[in-house]
Amino acid sequence: MQRTQFILACTAVLFGLAGCGGGGGGEASGSPSPSPSPSPNPPVTGGALDDPTVYSSAEGAALSGAQEASATTRHSLNLGGRTLAYTATAGHLIARHVSTQAAQASVFYVAYTLDGAPGASRPVTFIYNGGPGSASVWLQLGSFGPKRLVTGVPATTAARPFPLVDNADSLLDTSDLVFVNAVGSGRSQAIAPFTNRSFWGVDSDAELFRDFILRWLVVHGRSSSPKFLYGESYGGPRTAILARRLQEAGVMLDGLVLQSPAMDYNSNCGVNRTPTSSCAGYLPTLAAVGAWHRRTTPVPTDLDAWLAGAEVQTTTRYAPAVDAWLASGTQAPALWPALADLTGWPQASWQVQLNLAPTPYRQGLLPGQLLGRYDGRMFAPTGSALASEGDPSSTWIVSSFEAAVDTHLAALGYRNASTYVLLSDAINRWDFSHAGRPLPDTVPDLAAALAQNPNLRVLAVSGMYDLATPYFITETDLHRLASGRVSTRRYPGGHMSFLDDAARPLQKADLVAFYAGALATRTVHEEPQAKALAAGRRGPSPDRAGMPQRPGDVPLVIEPAMQSPLRGPWVPGVSPP
Repeated sequence: MQRTQFILACTAVLFGLAGCGGGGGGEASGSPSPSPSPSPNPPVTGGALDDPTVYSSAEGAALSGAQEASATTRHSLNLGGRTLAYTATAGHLIARHVSTQAAQASVFYVAYTLDGAPGASRPVTFIYNGGPGSASVWLQLGSFGPKRLVTGVPATTAARPFPLVDNADSLLDTSDLVFVNAVGSGRSQAIAPFTNRSFWGVDSDAELFRDFILRWLVVHGRSSSPKFLYGESYGGPRTAILARRLQEAGVMLDGLVLQSPAMDYNSNCGVNRTPTSSCAGYLPTLAAVGAWHRRTTPVPTDLDAWLAGAEVQTTTRYAPAVDAWLASGTQAPALWPALADLTGWPQASWQVQLNLAPTPYRQGLLPGQLLGRYDGRMFAPTGSALASEGDPSSTWIVSSFEAAVDTHLAALGYRNASTYVLLSDAINRWDFSHAGRPLPDTVPDLAAALAQNPNLRVLAVSGMYDLATPYFITETDLHRLASGRVSTRRYPGGHMSFLDDAARPLQKADLVAFYAGALATRTVHEEPQAKALAAGRRGPSPDRAGMPQRPGDVPLVIEPAMQSPLRGPWVPGVSPP
């Protein structure tokens, strides 16, 4: 897709993240790894790779066949006074269905693995963005990989394109990193008789990711390694279902990281133009954004205390008042002054719309300016180029990531003439139904994954200024689990909190501590299913009740969607409220 096509696709959805989205099996955590049986066509690796395949992100596109091939290059990174030698691998593996072994898709990935580390004890993290339909370039070149783009957020004054630099906050000192691109994004494509659209649904997408991970573990001899998943935005619900499906396939996980996740689409009023559900969970974020722009009364000197007060106000007064307003139109005059002081939004406006959605707030807090959805600290004059696509915080970064990805891949030895697709049209065709509901609630899936594995740990990380997936909604959703193995953290950043130079080191420290804690409680599991898969045998098929049928399935038809670049989780057919 060219830049214009990308923007049109991005302006088609509400709640997905573009920024900002194996027939083999895993071995038991901590148990000896069997020798993987050779695949019929062993992967081709080594040196540079000129990949001649033409890839398409079209819904009906399918490759007639595929070869597993990758470029492999060696690099070094100075991190915390240590020089880390690492190998970068960029290319494709074939995801084969866990039970039928049918070749489903050629999945494009980029892996960074530490040289000389013992595979049995070295963690590996599978990382992906959301969308749905987003490539994983945002996390690969923005978060904790060996390289990152210097965005300068929340300021919008840096020269573009942003420089790509060695990442002093890389997670490579803690875990190997595998960045995975969903079918139709990056250069991932279905293999006939499947089409890209065969995997454009909540359940089929998670299963495809499962099958890719199973294949990667076997091909790279990492079935015994500690295993982590890291998903952003729509990648959060994907992670909950994926963890459950992997563990059903016998692959026990050690930790899940949920970056600004949308665990329950039904709890976020941002999926509709006119909110039909409560927007109360947005109030603490409105308080943070208002304070940043000095529109609150008073302007707080202690943001944490300010947000704590906003959370209490939300739970005890505002949420019940919104429920009453939605049910019967009952107003809450006594609340208007307090809400105005807390957010900077005028009393008269609260009187008109007590259930305040994020878009009116973004459009009206600063006269003549549009605030960012992904990062409410960022703004641009209404009608300016930076505001023209609906979200200055995403428009600011898109072109630089778009320009950097192929240059970076070429430096890793991988070259291909097809367009690297940042955001496919998947969001417009996505089957959002899951577990009998038209929109996914994946908190039960996360609960099931935790029940399957008493050693599994979960860390959810959010930005205080994120007006797409507000931190308080995430915390409220996860509170339903009532589990001491689930922790949350928030940082002074937006949806992609790792882009912020102040937030990223804090988040890296929390990640390191999370990995250490997960590994400290790790035990050896016996996983017969994983051993059977690694040996090339089929195991019992996971329960597919309620899942789309393949091939030839017809996902639920959803109206055209609307999304600005890097849009957080929302659904087609409506503009964000």
